[in-house]
Amino acid sequence: MTSVIFMGTPKFSAPILSSLIERGYDVLAVVTQPDRRVGRKHVLTASPVKEVAVAHNIEVLQPQKISGSEEMARAIELAPDLIVTAAFGQFLPTKLLKAAKVAAVNVHASLLPKYRGGAPVHYAIMNGDKETGVSIMFMEKKMDAGAVLAQRAIPITDQDDVGTMFDKLSIVGRDLLLETLPKLLAGEITPVPQDESQVTFSPTIKSEEERIDLNLSAHLIDCKVRALRPAPIAHIYLNGVRTKLWDVTVLDETTDLQPGALVSHDKHHLAIATGEHGVLSLNEIQPAGKPKLTITDFLNGTSDALTIGEQVAK
Repeated sequence: MTSVIFMGTPKFSAPILSSLIERGYDVLAVVTQPDRRVGRKHVLTASPVKEVAVAHNIEVLQPQKISGSEEMARAIELAPDLIVTAAFGQFLPTKLLKAAKVAAVNVHASLLPKYRGGAPVHYAIMNGDKETGVSIMFMEKKMDAGAVLAQRAIPITDQDDVGTMFDKLSIVGRDLLLETLPKLLAGEITPVPQDESQVTFSPTIKSEEERIDLNLSAHLIDCKVRALRPAPIAHIYLNGVRTKLWDVTVLDETTDLQPGALVSHDKHHLAIATGEHGVLSLNEIQPAGKPKLTITDFLNGTSDALTIGEQVAK
């Protein structure tokens, strides 16, 4: 039986761990991020990966930082055949990678060498890509730079956001890993080095990047809204109030009004101008300090005060 140490944290990783257990791999331990306080009540919550491990009585290691930790020493002591990571969220020291008797491999949610880094799905949607995918790769100390063992692409639809794509990619990654590992163990795979000239990066989204630039085209604004949903959520300032954009629609019309100007409205619709003469309908929003609202609820009692051509958003 092939022994594995699995390293991962979010919902994306949990089905991948479950599949290794169900397929008969001997998961010696799971390494995941420490429990975090979640929600308004700050409830201490285990990661989805930890929940799977606990349900199967697998040892759980939760270092604040893996490098030099007691948890790293324990993982090395276990001497697994494989280390498998999927969205673990920390760099792994070379000493730990070398502890795997056969290989340390990573399930990465992009078509490498595109989108190395911590937010590949966000950037794929934000940039309007038509597809993304999963790469199974050897791990090395340099971020997401190892040779690729297998890849599989899937389309990004106009309705997809980060949440839906992670759900899809988790299943793709699960299936592709299960197909790849037996071939790797049998020496039947020729790893393909990444083309360094084609490398792009997807660094963690910074808070200042959550604000929408209304000079962008309506299409790219829609992409950014979906790229930041369900978290951290894009925002604009609507009538001077910081307002999260949960759902928007690109309208098939143009305008000569300045970006942020009110193009049209009634009791159930509100549309603003964007860059490149575009028009964007706001469908679901959340003004600061308020719950998520449909645009109908937001406009109730306020639509009569709006004037076409008025600068309402920035």
